[in-house]
Formats: sequence, C-alpha cells, structure tokens
Amino acid sequence: MRRYSIDIAALSETRFHGETQIEEVGAGYTFFLIGHPADGPTQAGVGFAVRSTLLQRIHDRPVGHSPRLMTLTLELEGGHMATLISAYAPTAVASEDTKDEFYAQLNDIISRTPYRHKLILLGDFNARVGTNHVAWKKVLGRYGVGNENSNGSRLLQLCSVHELSITNTFSSHSVAGPVQTLASLRLYYC
Repeated sequence: MRRYSIDIAALSETRFHGETQIEEVGAGYTFFLIGHPADGPTQAGVGFAVRSTLLQRIHDRPVGHSPRLMTLTLELEGGHMATLISAYAPTAVASEDTKDEFYAQLNDIISRTPYRHKLILLGDFNARVGTNHVAWKKVLGRYGVGNENSNGSRLLQLCSVHELSITNTFSSHSVAGPVQTLASLRLYYC
C-alpha cells in the first residue's frame, strides 16, 4: 500500500474472529477488522487499513456493524467529514434471505449517514453490473463489463435510491483495484 501511496484501503474476506485493531509499525498502517465471533465460521470479515499518520483524522473508532460491514468517519480538510463503508456482499449462491439482510443493513447505514458527509462505499459486492448505462443514468458509466446478475441488480438499485455512482464504470482506465482520490486521500479496496 505504501508503494502505491494508498492512505486507506477497504479490506474484505479478512477471516478474523471478533473485532480487533492491529498496528503494523514498520509499514505505518493500522488495521481495523471485524469478523464472526470466535465460535463462528472463519469466513467473510471486513475492515480498513489506515495510514497511521491519518489516525488523528478519524472521528471515532471505526464501527463494525457485522462481519460484512464496517464504517469509518474521517475528518477532511476544511472541517468537512467523510463516511467510508467497507462492504463484503454475499456471493451469488447465498440465500435470498442472507442477501436481503445484507442490503437492508447497508441501506440503513447509508440512510443514517449525515447528509453533509461525503459518502464512499468500497468493497467487494460479488456483483456484475453490466453495461446498460442508459437505463442506469448517473449510476453506471459507459465502461461497465459483462452481463448484469442478480447481485448487480441489487447494487444498482441501492445506488439509484441513494444517488450513488459506481465510479470505476465511468473511466476506461484500468487499475488493480479502483483508486479514488478525495481531498488528497488515496483510497483503495482489496
């Protein structure tokens, strides 16, 4: 992450138990992670890797909502705030109930985010959003790929309701993972 000047990375499929914070002193990053309880499965898990020099800009300790959702509130320059969400959606083979629960919880988190905050949704949605940028104006750009699947439909609908854009479909520039820049921060998901 340091080599690519990544300030904050959203992590998915961390497979840690419980909620924890790990400081990697030599690399200069602090990891905030949540997974299933100790007696639960070692699957899913999300978190953030934050450049340690930015820790003073974190408003409160990141909140682990579930093994699939974590939020972080960050103070930006000029007193502005940003809420980042690290998400790891259920796969296509998961039950409809599991998917419904994930998207209901994600919808609730987005709905409770203060209007004045910049909202950045990062993660692995196990979705294909397709290429129909005409039907999904302002949500999907001209550079979507593949055919839309059911998880993609759920993601597109959520983005439409909350007026969010899937930014990596608006540019043909290909990177290892979408890198976003916000007020001099470089964000990445992996």
